[in-house]
Amino acid sequence: MDGRRNQPRFGNGAYQLTDETPVYVISVAAQLSGLHPQTLRQYDRLGLVSPDRTAGRGRRYSARDIELLRTVQALSQDEGINLAGIKRIIELENQVTALQQRVAELSAAVEGAAATLQAREAQVHASYRRDLVPYSPPQPGSALVVWRPKRPMD
Repeated sequence: MDGRRNQPRFGNGAYQLTDETPVYVISVAAQLSGLHPQTLRQYDRLGLVSPDRTAGRGRRYSARDIELLRTVQALSQDEGINLAGIKRIIELENQVTALQQRVAELSAAVEGAAATLQAREAQVHASYRRDLVPYSPPQPGSALVVWRPKRPMD
């Protein structure tokens, strides 16, 4: 992570905090997650939970990071999954999330393309000449009958 992924947003001059805004120092994050600060450092080294960094390289955890710390602890303690397995689970969950976002983007693009196609098709149909009749080839067994009115005899 480049340390700038979760910068606070400013809207209408107001400071907006999101779940991804890095605000908690390691001691507060440890307290909120119920873990020891050294455990948080180990999780960071292993790449399980990588908080943002300040200019002085201090760790800053977001609310989402705290939730992830709790999840890692639950998987480790309650489910008995080792840290390598937890890392793989997190990677796969992130991949699923990214793929779901991509599917949503592609679905929106397909819907947009379909709407454009329907609009163009409607334009073409609207441009048809109304005095023309579509041709259909004669069916087998059908006959063509030409009617000519009788002319009055002069």
